[in-house]
Amino acid sequence: MNKVINTEQLIQLYKKGYFPMAENVNCERISFYKPAKRFIIPIESFHIPKKLFSKFKKEKYQFKINSNFLSVIENCANNRKKNNGTWINQTMKDTYVNLYIQGYAKSVECFYDNLLVGGLYGLHIGACFFGESMFSHQTDTSKLCLLFLISILKNNNFKLLDSQFYNTHLLQFGAYEISDQKYQKQLIAGINEECIFPESFNYQKSFSILQSLSHKS
Repeated sequence: MNKVINTEQLIQLYKKGYFPMAENVNCERISFYKPAKRFIIPIESFHIPKKLFSKFKKEKYQFKINSNFLSVIENCANNRKKNNGTWINQTMKDTYVNLYIQGYAKSVECFYDNLLVGGLYGLHIGACFFGESMFSHQTDTSKLCLLFLISILKNNNFKLLDSQFYNTHLLQFGAYEISDQKYQKQLIAGINEECIFPESFNYQKSFSILQSLSHKS
């Protein structure tokens, strides 16, 4: 029988600033974390590297939402294993698949010739998106998914994109650390608003939004 974290309890913990992780793939115990500093990816002031935007606008890839959530989380877990560890054990997988079924968890996927080559997933509560993990099978495909995600969040007036822990790879997008005190203020404001995360999103609309952000930066 699959083990899952109770949805209502988990959502309430996210609303208080906690998130779950397993110590490793073989550990059944799930711990909840609330870091003293939180890593935030800005939505309105998101910085788009020129080379990455050039790759995005070539229309080489297709982007989809929630078309294969299970494959995305499996790939994220396997990608982490290759890099000496993952917090995505079976309980975490089952929990987020359950959250996906209930409409809370979302994935953004990148396809090349109908093959899944990159993706990310996270949790949507109110006007907040809590990024959990991402993977690439081709260079930059997870980053291209992040661009697509940003355009969705901006278009739908999301207020917070939480990336949890400090990550040097995300600094290029203008990501920054804030204290838990400041994070709590943004979190409370965000969870008390309602934003729609669409079932699909047009590429041309995404490109237009990203182009406006690119001009700002």
